[in-house]
Amino acid sequence: MPLRVIVAEDAVLLREGLVGLLQRFGHETLAAVGDADALVETVHRDRPDLVITDVRMPPSNGDDGLRAAVGLRESYKGLPVLVLSQYVERSYAIRLLDSCNGAAVGYLLKERVGAVADFMSALDRVAAGGTVVDPEVIHQLVKLRPDPLERLSAREKEVLSLMAEGRSNANLAAHLFVSEAAINKHIGSIFNKFDLPVYMDGHRRVLAVLAFLRA
Repeated sequence: MPLRVIVAEDAVLLREGLVGLLQRFGHETLAAVGDADALVETVHRDRPDLVITDVRMPPSNGDDGLRAAVGLRESYKGLPVLVLSQYVERSYAIRLLDSCNGAAVGYLLKERVGAVADFMSALDRVAAGGTVVDPEVIHQLVKLRPDPLERLSAREKEVLSLMAEGRSNANLAAHLFVSEAAINKHIGSIFNKFDLPVYMDGHRRVLAVLAFLRA
């Protein structure tokens, strides 16, 4: 389904590359801007289906893009946002995923844009309300904290780290060479150990991922 997208990136070559990539896959770029103030202005004006934004950009060249994205998600609940970053920034990922309970949001490293199929798949998942976290972000967090969640078994930690990448249960089963029933059992155990009750339903998956990232 074609999407109406706003792109915010201060590097001209990457910005134009994103616009061209979106066009190639049938999406419409409503605006392509180079600073956070312009991003906010164009979102208020055009009400896009999805925003792609850098983290660091003018006017202060700090985390302006990230702050703009979080603010826009507060103003327009559920606005899908895909944030691109040059480096693994744990605090940035957590701040972004904390917004709107982590629905319709993604945090990817810029190098992922070069893997066109993966990038477009991530974009589609975010636009559909899913959560996507770059595999390298997950890898770095696991490497820095090899046993971040003591209540989980080794297999449950592996399942949770793959969940944080935005994988479906069917994809998890195929990746780990087990049945979907086994994956459902592992995920149920993770939810129980995190004390996430059934009434939270769809939010439990996102909350479990947030707990993993914070650990």
